[in-house]
Amino acid sequence: MKRPALTVLITGASSGIGAALARCFARAGHRPVLVARSAGKLKELAQSLTAESGVRAVVLVADLAKPGAAAALAASLRRKRLAIDLLVNNAGVLEQGRFVRIPARRHQALIDLNVASLTAMLVQFLPPMIKRGHGRVLNVASIAAFHPVPMLATYAATKAYVLSLSESLSEELRDTGVSVTALCPGITATHMLTTAAQANAKLGSLPGFLVSDVDAVAAEGYRACMQGEVIAVPGNVNWATVVAARAAPKWLVRRVVGAVGRSAV
Repeated sequence: MKRPALTVLITGASSGIGAALARCFARAGHRPVLVARSAGKLKELAQSLTAESGVRAVVLVADLAKPGAAAALAASLRRKRLAIDLLVNNAGVLEQGRFVRIPARRHQALIDLNVASLTAMLVQFLPPMIKRGHGRVLNVASIAAFHPVPMLATYAATKAYVLSLSESLSEELRDTGVSVTALCPGITATHMLTTAAQANAKLGSLPGFLVSDVDAVAAEGYRACMQGEVIAVPGNVNWATVVAARAAPKWLVRRVVGAVGRSAV
């Protein structure tokens, strides 16, 4: 039986996992609402989705890290009479290096987008879903959410917040018709990885089995979200890492991850 078409709001949709998720939803016949800062990239993606899948995507340019951006976006969608059936919180940034060497403004930028913006989007779009009695949320976290990551300390902490919030909401919303899924990919071949590798050449020499394909990650996120799963960890290597991190003593996890992190910087 074919699923009814949904209107899917995807943040950080201009590239990487966000763009790949947009293609997954479009191929299934759903209508993407694409949100990011880059109008040109969003329009290009919207055109390709129409050519590939026949869907007409909506493009909305917004900097979600700015205060009030989520509320403004929700108001714009109400004026367009677009009800969001599924929210994909994918927008995020990464900063690597020793904590004390990263400028305060960069720490704050991670918190503003990865934590505050994601929370604000949920505040805006969850209540209408609950009122209608149906809806889905896909929050893009990371396997870094499962353990501390020296040299990615603030980033890992923001993703731990995303995972914890997603798990909590999945229980709060039980029996409401609304599901919340946390997608926790490992290292993925995206523009974010390319940028990080430019700053740290060691990241460019990672063995292939440690780097996930972006389309495979998106496909797993789409599947888990549509099935209402709470946590999705794409890839056997990533899943084994998560299981080991949860089973091992915390002091041991800190030491091992710390040694790996220091050697990579």
